[in-house]
Amino acid sequence: MSERPPLPPFTVHTAAQKARLAEDAWNTREPERVAAAYTPDSRWRNRSQFFSGHAAIVAFLTRKWAVELDYKLIKDVWAFGADHIAVRFAYEWHDAGGAWFRSYGNEMWEFDSSGLMRRREASINDVAIAASERRFHWTGARRPDDHPGLAELDL
Repeated sequence: MSERPPLPPFTVHTAAQKARLAEDAWNTREPERVAAAYTPDSRWRNRSQFFSGHAAIVAFLTRKWAVELDYKLIKDVWAFGADHIAVRFAYEWHDAGGAWFRSYGNEMWEFDSSGLMRRREASINDVAIAASERRFHWTGARRPDDHPGLAELDL
């Protein structure tokens, strides 16, 4: 198994790097790419779902992005420790009928020594929004460096 920098123990700088790398990967909406950042036996809790392993992660993300269309995500580090990072996040998406949502949440991450995430726990709430209330307006997968983060958007 190869290393996935930045590696623990985390600093303010490396925790922010890790969160941005995760944000960038998730914004590609490529399940295999996202799953590569997790240990083969990574354990997840996402809302009320519990599962583990790459195959389950890929299946989950495939289902997720088939429903959450035009998904755009921003993550922000809340706290960190030697091998843990807590982030808050928001993402916007619409369903097949064109209804828009903003989903807010918190994640707790635990990493192994090679920088792979071995545990992810996510609590998420969805709020219906009007298309005019959207705040995540960028083209392409990666959020531009000059696009406001969650604090600047008052989220």
